[in-house]
Amino acid sequence: MDTLLQSLQPLFATAFTLWGEPVSGLEIIAFVLALQMVLLNMRVNAWAWPLAIVSSLLYFALFWNSRLYGDAGLQIFFAVVALWGWWQWLRGTQADGHALQVRELRARGRWLLLAALYAAWPATGWFLKHYTDTDVPWWDAFPTAASVIGQWLLGRKYVENWLAWIVVNVVSVALFAYKGLWLTVLLYSLFIVMSFYGWRAWRRLLRADLA
Repeated sequence: MDTLLQSLQPLFATAFTLWGEPVSGLEIIAFVLALQMVLLNMRVNAWAWPLAIVSSLLYFALFWNSRLYGDAGLQIFFAVVALWGWWQWLRGTQADGHALQVRELRARGRWLLLAALYAAWPATGWFLKHYTDTDVPWWDAFPTAASVIGQWLLGRKYVENWLAWIVVNVVSVALFAYKGLWLTVLLYSLFIVMSFYGWRAWRRLLRADLA
């Protein structure tokens, strides 16, 4: 890992300073790609997934360098799952055999996902506390666990993915502010707003499909 970070050192060079903290070229590139990715997700455009892969790998390097190991590991998960999500949006089917459409979870599914989050958050926090040198194990663990759920919901085109991202992004804004990653704070603040708009856009699509 140290070798990888050393090879990326030119990208970690400070491009400018924001609120007293350096912003690297790597963070700028990841910022732009991530914004475009969410815009494409709002439009249910499958090209969002390859952008997700690239931006996730860049954020992996950024977060690992900041000792946010939960979020760093999550980016690898995002990159791998983006391949699955891309395939789902292009070739995936629903239980009835039809191509995936924007849809809602049933009440049972929502409760099952909340139970999964209830189990995954403390398990992730315990792992980070005992096996890494992070200084924010439980704080880092929550968006890590919740993002896994959000990514699955997104890949299967459930409207509720946007609600999951709203929660993840609110917690992440505070976490990244604590770490002084101000451009990423701005990005996740924009994500909060975009998640609200994404939820509304997918709700309109859902109503149109049911009409």
